Amino acid sequence: MTGPNGEGQGVEYERVGDEYFESRTLRRYAGVGSLWALGVGAVISGDFFGWNFGLAAGGFGGLFIATVIITVMYAGLCFSIAEMSAALPHTGGAYSFARSAMGPWGAYITGLAENMEYVLTPAVIVVGIGGYLGAIFGTPDSWAPLWWLAAYVMFVGLNIIGVEASFRFTVAITLLALGILVVFWVGALAHVDVERFALDIVPQPGNSRWLPMGVSGVLAALPFAIWFYLAIEQLPLAAEESHDPRRDLPRGILLGFLTLVVAAFLTLILNTSIAPGAAALGQSEEPLFDGFRTIFGAGMGTRALALIAVAGLVASFHSIVFAYGRQIYSLSRAGYFPRWLSYTGAQRETPHAALIAGAVLGYGVALVIHTLGPEHPVGAVLLNLAVFGAVISYILQMASFVLLRLRLPKMERPYRSRLGIPGAVVAGVIAGVTLVALFVVDPVYQKVVVGAAVWYALGLLYFQVFGRHQLVFSPEEDFAIRERKRAAD
Repeated sequence: MTGPNGEGQGVEYERVGDEYFESRTLRRYAGVGSLWALGVGAVISGDFFGWNFGLAAGGFGGLFIATVIITVMYAGLCFSIAEMSAALPHTGGAYSFARSAMGPWGAYITGLAENMEYVLTPAVIVVGIGGYLGAIFGTPDSWAPLWWLAAYVMFVGLNIIGVEASFRFTVAITLLALGILVVFWVGALAHVDVERFALDIVPQPGNSRWLPMGVSGVLAALPFAIWFYLAIEQLPLAAEESHDPRRDLPRGILLGFLTLVVAAFLTLILNTSIAPGAAALGQSEEPLFDGFRTIFGAGMGTRALALIAVAGLVASFHSIVFAYGRQIYSLSRAGYFPRWLSYTGAQRETPHAALIAGAVLGYGVALVIHTLGPEHPVGAVLLNLAVFGAVISYILQMASFVLLRLRLPKMERPYRSRLGIPGAVVAGVIAGVTLVALFVVDPVYQKVVVGAAVWYALGLLYFQVFGRHQLVFSPEEDFAIRERKRAAD
């Protein structure tokens, strides 16, 4: 064991043999198209489910303004991570950026926040899958955990089979999901009625029908607007499975972001402007299905189309299962998490232990919240938990971007952000405002987010007691140490 190279942060490293990394290898497969599909697929469920809870929080006007603000945030985030992912093409993603910028403790704090996001985001989506399937097949609410379990078993299994099958399925299901959205957008045009934007939402005293909850409604809607984009930042986690990450990752990230901007505003405007209207849609766990009923009626054809529409949720669920598997794998390979979680095996070269562990944790959290029966929908509660982890990781990633620009100016940067430090600062500030909004806008969500904060604190305690003494010189760690030495010379 050795203490040096911990950069004065009280950590200890172990030099491991080649056999350690030989049992923890990933296979290169992805090009720009696969990366675009992974990024869009991870997020596309946000157009099918989740965003609509923002209508209840802030009305159409509040959610629309929140979506504009969040779009600005993700522009700064995507350009920044495009630069960092090309310069640091490691599976660690956000943890890798923070390791080079802020040392081991900064790396763990960032990685833990991103871990919370990626473990809980599939739990949100699987609730949406259960909601759609329950509505289509007419099953009672008590069946919901069975739908969730089936989805976890099926798509964790698909991710374990191998990266080739995983990416091929990602491309196919993402294209199908986008096709379903195009059918919805075109069909909705004939039913648009702007009065639906404010239907049955009673403004608070002093506020208008279009902004019924005022400025506080905009703040309350921010976490739900994030759902239009949340997880596009996962693409750097595919760095070690990309043929040419320095070139392809920036292209995949920015093309994916542009696709999602178009989809977000079309869905927000068109889904809300047709029956059943803003108030009913704000409580729905299958908002696109509700829109299809308006367009095509309530017959079997609509149910069949809604069943196909589950493809959007499946695309995101499958893609983010991929993401949490790689994220847990990278932190485990470096010793921040227990090392056995990073084992891949020589045949399939997929992090099966990480994939299964993340599934057990995510499903368990969803089941506990479902059993307790909160005042708000299970999906909305889980969404706020996932956003809590996401915005913390965004703040820390934007801080990493600024510090890397300042502290490691000589680091090779195959791609440079067009928004630079100002874009990163704006994104970090908006993320910070959203984090504050999570704690102040709703008493029920306050309790939920406090629970997330406790989870986060326990994770930090684990690292203080155990994890910091078991670190390994993984690729992310070696790169960070070399670049710091080069900058000091």
